[in-house]
Amino acid sequence: MADVYILYSSELDRYYIGSCLNFEERFKEHLEKKMKNSFSSKADYWTMYYKYEGLGFKQARLIEQHIKNMKSRKFIADIKSHPAIMERLILKYKAD
Repeated sequence: MADVYILYSSELDRYYIGSCLNFEERFKEHLEKKMKNSFSSKADYWTMYYKYEGLGFKQARLIEQHIKNMKSRKFIADIKSHPAIMERLILKYKAD
């Protein structure tokens, strides 16, 4: 199963939105800057802001892209404070 996650860097005051099959491993990669030219390597430290687990891989990727396309800090905050938003995204991108 896949996860959709949002990380926050107070250093950059920016969010990072991603999806993966193994969050603990992927989060460690972000912190260790495994991908040298990636956006997440610009910050020295990230905190987990939000995570939703148990999605299909394709579904997680589509939800990740939807959140990125919104380009809205308010939308990110709303996802965390209003669980119904994520539930609607899960239904919208329901796995076939």
